[in-house]
Amino acid sequence: MLHAIVKGDITGLILAGGRGSRMGGADKGLQLWRGLPLAQQVLQRLGPQVGPVLLNANRHLETYRAWGLPVLTDRLPLDFSGPLAGFLAGLDVCATPYLLTAPCDSPLLPPDLAARLGAGLLAAQARIALPRAGDRLQPVFCLMEAGLRDDLRAFLQSGGSKIDVWTARHRMAIVDFDDAHAFENINTQDDLQRLERTDTP
Repeated sequence: MLHAIVKGDITGLILAGGRGSRMGGADKGLQLWRGLPLAQQVLQRLGPQVGPVLLNANRHLETYRAWGLPVLTDRLPLDFSGPLAGFLAGLDVCATPYLLTAPCDSPLLPPDLAARLGAGLLAAQARIALPRAGDRLQPVFCLMEAGLRDDLRAFLQSGGSKIDVWTARHRMAIVDFDDAHAFENINTQDDLQRLERTDTP
């Protein structure tokens, strides 16, 4: 029995397709933190853990494309419809057995996220693996089988939009992480400034 997923079998997807409404409409992925845009900080953390990396965005597409990543937009009429629309955009082009998503506003994500979620998924013979930290599930960090593409499309077309409702339809592994701070996300300018002052790795 397999105990680990080879990183080349996982496509990473950075989710930067939101409206940034709590940040005054700013594109969160392009907000600077420690001298780099947040989405690039996430890329530096996620990239070494996976094979190909994709980026989901719905504006400033040329800026993101200049980073050398394939940039995917949400499929109409799902644009700006939340993380699941980004999941589907990634699954539609994913050429590996698994897709791992991460939001563009969580620059401290664990360096062993993919390995631990992969091990948990295989151990539970699950189709989806999610991290849990501080007694809270972190469903936007989702490792899923690429074969869930058509199921997710049908869910969205039926009017579904909530990650927890969709993931609950499938066999799921929950993987506990000790550091809840690693999953902290930046929603506002105040969050950005506060995290800038925090002594974090």
